Amino acid sequence: MFEGQPKGLYALALANTGERFGYYTMLAIFVLFLKANFGLSPAVAGTIYSTFLALVYFLPFVGGILADKFGYGKMVTVGIIAMFAGYVLLALPLGGGTMGLVSMFAALLVISSGTGLFKGNLQVMVGNLYDNPAYSAKRDSAFSIFYMAINIGALFAPTAAVAAMEYAQKTWGVSVNESYHFAFAVACVSLVISMAIYYGCRRTFRHVEGSVKTEGAKATAATEELSVKETKERIVALCLVFAVVIFFWMAFHQNGLTLTYFADEFTAKSSTGVESMMFSVWNLVAVIFIVYALFSLFQSKTGKAKAISALVIVAALAFLGYQYTALPGETPVDAPIFQQFNPFFVVALTPVSMAIFGSLARKGKEPSAPRKIGLGMLVAACGYLLMTLASIGLLTPDAQAAAREAGTATFVSPDWLISTYLVLTFGELLLSPMGISFVSKVAPPKYKGMMMGGWFVATAIGNYLTAIAAWLWGDIQLWVVWGVLMVLCLLAALFIFSVMKRLEKVAR
Repeated sequence: MFEGQPKGLYALALANTGERFGYYTMLAIFVLFLKANFGLSPAVAGTIYSTFLALVYFLPFVGGILADKFGYGKMVTVGIIAMFAGYVLLALPLGGGTMGLVSMFAALLVISSGTGLFKGNLQVMVGNLYDNPAYSAKRDSAFSIFYMAINIGALFAPTAAVAAMEYAQKTWGVSVNESYHFAFAVACVSLVISMAIYYGCRRTFRHVEGSVKTEGAKATAATEELSVKETKERIVALCLVFAVVIFFWMAFHQNGLTLTYFADEFTAKSSTGVESMMFSVWNLVAVIFIVYALFSLFQSKTGKAKAISALVIVAALAFLGYQYTALPGETPVDAPIFQQFNPFFVVALTPVSMAIFGSLARKGKEPSAPRKIGLGMLVAACGYLLMTLASIGLLTPDAQAAAREAGTATFVSPDWLISTYLVLTFGELLLSPMGISFVSKVAPPKYKGMMMGGWFVATAIGNYLTAIAAWLWGDIQLWVVWGVLMVLCLLAALFIFSVMKRLEKVAR
């Protein structure tokens, strides 16, 4: 999995880990902040959330065009600085009035612009590492590793957000509304770390930063190998994939919106026993160590490596045993904390998925990247089938609010949401890293930055459409909300399988 990869992959992945930690720290509490600090309704908060996400994923298209002209490294540098400035604006406690709103909207614009310059171009640089024939066979595994690194940052983000808010409230005596700004300040620190990693390790990937002078001749030579017909076929194939992933991201990015609303309004506020252990990020980290050590135990070729792996497993199990004996009677469950489960499952399941597909590849039976995307859509539909089952017998959100005030509300087990995140993560692992790899592989060399930007435009449209579910959140039964998302995923899956031959032709 990790053997034979260029050093630049790990440097770029770690730089992205720091940036994603800040982004997901902010995102874990964002809609709750909008409702609490400004008194916004779920629909209005959802519209702001979806518009911000749309900008975050649309602007990489513009960033890609700029990078194709000025170089990827320059755009990444400007992007990091802009994102840092945006998080500083969010960290300023300016209240819930006009000044606070203006500062918040300005921060969102600056952050989304910075992300547009940083995110897509960093991924193009990762892909460029594998244009070297010596590494080309490792492209798919590289993007899985890169994607896993992103989620390591996201894994700790919800805990950091909750911890920062609790610290501010207990130590400084600030209100809940004011404590959100302390969580935003954590994002500022993470950007500083990301900058340090990027510039400290720059020598390992400087050759793929896309300098116009040094890379222009290579790009031109590569472009000349494709005819106009081949270029058109590739662009059309990519656009077909983009059309499908719109609906995946519309469904998936409910994690920061209606799934967070569900966690806040319909899910039990405490947990006990083994279940409660899942709400400690350190317990999740111990599980991750066990998973990776098990793979190392069976794959290592030396007795020393096997012994170290076994020792790690024993130590992690001992830690979990101690954690169980030290459990309190009840563990509080905060709504933002549920967002740690998706990145946890990504990190823990990445080696499992790679092992499965590696085994299939050796037998010549591994699904193509487009086929994996289609399967990912089917899996996402199953995730919302779970939410539909979880919502049977529950009140509408409006009725639930009244019941909570009256003390008669019914809450469901946290296991429903955790299981949903598990299923959605399976879909994500099938679709997202493989989709990025597909774009990197198929995009005509002359349009690499633009096509990677196109992937983000599709994601942006999907993110904007997340607001549809928020608009339904109110006096409509919950199963209708989840049912809409489930049906859209199924229709998208049907579409991509209908054009599969065309997609697989250009992927060869």
